[in-house]
Amino acid sequence: MKILILNGPNLNLLGIREPEIYGKMTYAELCRMITAYCDGKNIRCNILQSNHEGELVDMIQAAPGSYDAIIINAAAYTHTSIAIADALRAVDLPAAEVHLTDIDKREEYRRVSYLRDACVGCFYGKGVASYTEAIDFLFKYHSK
Repeated sequence: MKILILNGPNLNLLGIREPEIYGKMTYAELCRMITAYCDGKNIRCNILQSNHEGELVDMIQAAPGSYDAIIINAAAYTHTSIAIADALRAVDLPAAEVHLTDIDKREEYRRVSYLRDACVGCFYGKGVASYTEAIDFLFKYHSK
């Protein structure tokens, strides 16, 4: 199995940006942790990050034929991007939405997810464990 893991705006600032909310783990450490977790399960992953909405759409559109599933932490675009949701619907790949924090317990505007209905699962509020839960879920989903 091969999973494309997409991270949206400002996730490259993990460990620097509001560590009291998002934690002290850096983005590089997050990527190493995810890669090691996938390696331990014999899952190949490719982790990409962009601060640009259109770039994320392009990455999603390019995924079919190369990946079996997508994990996306669209960050702020979760609450604004119909384009990313449409791209997820357009490709024939199961996708999981991930967030480090519990978006349902954050500011009112963060409680809206345009991606939720385009995904087969949503994992949030558990810090970096949200990613590992999504990986496990998609592995089982793919094995059906």
